[in-house]
Amino acid sequence: MNKELDFSNFSLLDLFSMEVKAQVAAINNNLLALERNPQPKAELAALMRAAHSIKGAARIVQMDNVVSLVHVMEDCFAAAQAGKICLNPDAIDVFLRGADILLHIAEVCVTNPNIDRELQIQSLIAEITQIQSKEVVPLLSSQILNIPDSSITDINLATQLPLVANQEVSQSSHSLSASTVTEELRTNHNLVMRVTTDNLNRLMALAGESLVEANWLEPFANSLLQLKGSQTELSGLLEKLEVLLSQQDINSHVREILSGARQKASECRQILGDRQNELELFSQRSVNLVDRLYRQVVTTRMCPFEEGGQGFPRMVRDLARQLGKQVKLEIIGKSTLLDRDILERLEAPLTQILRNAIDHGIESPQERSIAGKPEEGTIQIEVLHRAGMLFVTVSDDGRGIEPEILRQEIVNKQLTNAEMAVQLSEVELMEFLFLPGFSTAKSVTEISGRGVGLDVAYSTVRQLGGIMRAVSSLGKGMTFSLQLPLTLSVIRTLLVEIAGEPYAFGLTHIERVVVLSRSDIQLSENQPFFMLNHQPVQLISAHQVLELPSPATHCEWLSTIVLSDRQSIYGLVVDRFLGERNLVVRPLNPRLGKVPNISAASLMDDGSPVLIVDVEDLVRSIAKVLSTKQINQVNQSHRQAITTTFKRVLVVDDSITVREMERKLLENKGYKVEVAVNGIDAWNTVRSGDYDLVVTDIDMPRMNGFELTSQIKTHANLKHTPVIIVSYKDREEDRLQGLEVGADYYLTKSHFHDNRLVQAVIDLIGEA
Repeated sequence: MNKELDFSNFSLLDLFSMEVKAQVAAINNNLLALERNPQPKAELAALMRAAHSIKGAARIVQMDNVVSLVHVMEDCFAAAQAGKICLNPDAIDVFLRGADILLHIAEVCVTNPNIDRELQIQSLIAEITQIQSKEVVPLLSSQILNIPDSSITDINLATQLPLVANQEVSQSSHSLSASTVTEELRTNHNLVMRVTTDNLNRLMALAGESLVEANWLEPFANSLLQLKGSQTELSGLLEKLEVLLSQQDINSHVREILSGARQKASECRQILGDRQNELELFSQRSVNLVDRLYRQVVTTRMCPFEEGGQGFPRMVRDLARQLGKQVKLEIIGKSTLLDRDILERLEAPLTQILRNAIDHGIESPQERSIAGKPEEGTIQIEVLHRAGMLFVTVSDDGRGIEPEILRQEIVNKQLTNAEMAVQLSEVELMEFLFLPGFSTAKSVTEISGRGVGLDVAYSTVRQLGGIMRAVSSLGKGMTFSLQLPLTLSVIRTLLVEIAGEPYAFGLTHIERVVVLSRSDIQLSENQPFFMLNHQPVQLISAHQVLELPSPATHCEWLSTIVLSDRQSIYGLVVDRFLGERNLVVRPLNPRLGKVPNISAASLMDDGSPVLIVDVEDLVRSIAKVLSTKQINQVNQSHRQAITTTFKRVLVVDDSITVREMERKLLENKGYKVEVAVNGIDAWNTVRSGDYDLVVTDIDMPRMNGFELTSQIKTHANLKHTPVIIVSYKDREEDRLQGLEVGADYYLTKSHFHDNRLVQAVIDLIGEA
């Protein structure tokens, strides 16, 4: 049963503002569609409904000037419906200005209800009246839309809006019925609810904490599994003791006590096993529930692209008319979801790219005709999700950029010399478009030409953790590609260890990750560097940049993150890589101010904190340290002491013959091998031990090899453990199924004889 909406928290002006904003958006969209549709029946009907709704709402709040404006707009739309007038682009310009005035009134009426726009409104009414009085060729009969008067529902907000006692409205001012607005308001409020950003952030933080807390259940269940193992050992010891004592002449009372102890241990083991299974099921349900809650909270921060891009068609249309061009804007993926914060901050970059496309890219109708193109140019915005990222592409079918002109402009601005400019690839040339003050425009106009717009767009995208690229095809157009995270609340990071503490780097800020041998490092003026794609990359230790204690020992191999800004590229040496993680971003306490090189914090799966690095700030810090010429050497010859350890392998097979063959084969190569007789046995064993590799059969009782592999690869602590499936099944579909569930290798048992199994083990975990 639907609950009636409670409007008690909204004033009349609040509701009027919401109603006008919604209807003005409809007016804008339908006016733009009106220009392109030769038979605008639906558009005119929608314009009539929107104008009628605003008029009824304005009457309730006694805004007579708004009533007058919308009334003449409604009369004009009605005349167009009847075929008496035809709305040309100039007339649509007037109506769009009227929509702008209505939107402005809606935005300020709550805080300033006495705003005076009388002169503007009267001037606009006069223009609309003049449009209505013009003699034009009537529309074809097929374009006439006859709507009976009874089909236009009168509007009266009085029956829907809760009136305050001192707000009395004369009966004559609400002679219209309330059915239309009532239904629209009810629908809108069922779908939309105002929530502050602070509340959303707190909800996100709580959901993240819940996810962390739920993950504590799994290690606790695993500890019970280990306790169950100890109980089993205890029962075995008691049984052995009973057997030993049975061979001796002992008191019957002692024998009874020993038997009772063994029985009690068996009962305890059974109870513990039952509770452990129940806790494991509860843990799985809790993690699943909290994960769904967390994903739903993340979704509340998302909104469709069209919500933030609804002003683009109007902007493109107005600017094109101002420049005397014909431009059509197409938006693909309007319903694609993205973070509200990202959408708000994307508006300025996309606006600048669109303005550049109209001003520089799209040719005039005459130029396009000569070039064999349609007189109307096309700009396309495509928004989609791919590989966990947001991709926004803005392309036009204009003139593009002449590479040689761009190359010459780079030399003229002394950004490089002529010899170097000739060697620049097209991709490298395009990067210069994003430099501050760089422009290929011959003159500076109100719209563009100062070389500021693309620089600001590029900087904004970088601040959002994204990448911006440009591609030009001479005579065919220009394409700008933006790659961004789906949300700012959750980021994909690379976790590294520095001075014994974890740090997170956003993946979108990392150019590359490399592991360097000390022999790869060279010195120039006492500064270490290595070569990457024939380009020198300066090396610096993360300990020095972050002012942390230097490591006591040094490894032969250096884990290095390659970072860059527009001018320089650096290699940051860290202690080791810990892997990739999705982290919920949690802002630092404002009382800390700006923490150098750190942007935010988060929590690991086990609840431990991790700092998220501000890569742009870090790059500036690197440049500052390098400028001092006092660089700690990263290629010292100290070697870390190596402790001999055996690599542990778990072999799982229900056949004792196969099990023993695999065990002996691997033990002969120096690996420490343990065995499990079925999938369940292996699942319990692998969770309670620390194994470098699992080798499993497929067909086994209780849990087959596919299920075991899937369990391992979806487990938070085990998912990085390599798995080799060895089976008699050599069908392609079986191999594909094994790889789909996460197996690193799929071998048949015939490979025992050609050393393929041993080679696969070496490939995955190295030699013993």
